Amino acid sequence: MKSAILVFPGTNREHDAAAALRQICGSEPTFVWHGETELPAGLDLIVVPGGFSYGDYLRSGAMAAQSPIMGAVKAAADKGVHVLGVCNGFQIITEAGLLPGALMRNASLKFVCRDVFLSVGTTSSAFTSALQIGQVLQVPVAHHDGNYFADAATLDQLEAEDRIAFRYSSPDGEFEEGWSPNGSQRDIAGILSENRRVLGLMPHPENAIDPLLGSTDGAGLFRSLVQSLVG
Repeated sequence: MKSAILVFPGTNREHDAAAALRQICGSEPTFVWHGETELPAGLDLIVVPGGFSYGDYLRSGAMAAQSPIMGAVKAAADKGVHVLGVCNGFQIITEAGLLPGALMRNASLKFVCRDVFLSVGTTSSAFTSALQIGQVLQVPVAHHDGNYFADAATLDQLEAEDRIAFRYSSPDGEFEEGWSPNGSQRDIAGILSENRRVLGLMPHPENAIDPLLGSTDGAGLFRSLVQSLVG
């Protein structure tokens, strides 16, 4: 599996993402600086990792979405290359138009850094194929602007097209008030593009791949990728 990880000024999770790709997918990723205009040839996966690109000035992800490399990312996505945006990466690819909606300030108006529980909403994607619908994952979040917003028509479309990959839930998989860390509409933690090849999510699966980190539940996403993209 050939992979690349984008790096912007302020990115801070690129090496965590690389560790997950190496350990679970057996892929040695290429780091691509935001000022580049081309991606390596033959990519299977592009990762847009977490951090605080451009210091989150203007709006989280807004400046990074205009970086030179994003033109190549959009072109690759149009050709069917898989794209994974995590936390700030979710914000960036949403600002770039690869996913609908917006990530707003957390409802608490506070930065949130803790473990959350995610209920798997679909297995019909390369990112979730090794998981089970309703499976609950324990994965950390660390964000200030993770409150997913979209208009009612978009939310209904995401539901109807089975594109809500993950929702915040209780440890038992129940959707109850108080379990979402940010106030996201319909408890949305991660969504898929129309072609199901782009996934954006606020939690950090790359930081839940080793027992020493408190959970290995994030490993399933990376196992899904290698099984789907390599076979």
